[in-house]
Amino acid sequence: EVQLVESGGGLVQAGGSLRLSCVASGFTFGQYAIGWFRQGPGKEREIVSCISRADGSIRYADSVKGRFTISSDDAKNTVYLQMNTLAPEDTAVYYCGVEETIHCPYYEFDYWGQGTQVTVSS
Repeated sequence: EVQLVESGGGLVQAGGSLRLSCVASGFTFGQYAIGWFRQGPGKEREIVSCISRADGSIRYADSVKGRFTISSDDAKNTVYLQMNTLAPEDTAVYYCGVEETIHCPYYEFDYWGQGTQVTVSS
């Protein structure tokens, strides 16, 4: 059973930083594409970033390029999202997601965790 447990969310002022963590279990970590998506209040779900296992390439949403960095520690079955220069529009529940292939999804991951709230105050 795929399990994903996120942590690291919280309340931060605009311009601040947070690092999210996601510990994964129940599958071979290096064989599934993994990433993060978010859903803000009244907004559509948005895939923020994803690591492809096909070639290790990384995709970022335009809205976070240059501010967010995804990384993974395969030895710890953990993926991280370093978020810098946060803005109020980044306020959302952030979810760790896994796609049951080596390729990143375009719209939605196959599995995700419970999410962690990130709130950015102005």
